[in-house]
Amino acid sequence: MEFGRIIVSETAMNSENNQDIINSNISVINLMREEKIDDEFIHEDALMSYYLDYYYSQYVAGNFAQFVHVSGWNSELNELIEEGLALIGAEKHLKLFQQQSKKVKLMSSVKLNKFLKGKLEGVNPIRDLLNNDTFYELDENLVVLNANFLKSHPDFEVLSVDDMFATLEEFVGHEIKRE
Repeated sequence: MEFGRIIVSETAMNSENNQDIINSNISVINLMREEKIDDEFIHEDALMSYYLDYYYSQYVAGNFAQFVHVSGWNSELNELIEEGLALIGAEKHLKLFQQQSKKVKLMSSVKLNKFLKGKLEGVNPIRDLLNNDTFYELDENLVVLNANFLKSHPDFEVLSVDDMFATLEEFVGHEIKRE
């Protein structure tokens, strides 16, 4: 049975920072995974938001090459990100992602594997080829679009932290240890 809700904390919802809403969703997903809930039972749009944030965080931290390197260039993940960018209305980011993906697809599998297994630092012509600073100049805010997507979702719920735990405990069928 799927957990048909996207839940975030009241604290996150009341925050001025849109990233807090995304982080609250991520915390719920991480907690569900710790409780051995398979991704297929987690709300697909909650997961999509999670992966969009993953893409965003990797790109911000180390450009497109870091995303490719750290993610291992996973086609399933890339499809989710592409769908997600389209779904939240990030057309410029989607176009850039598709352009950047084409660079990777045009690379030989030998070259790509060497890049994925090698170090990202130091002299790295493939990294330099994959990096694209356009990302930082796009007038589309992925964090705002992602948070607004969650907030306007029909399955979105804001709960107190205690109610979040109670809801998740009911779903997993046992008490969840709180840290």
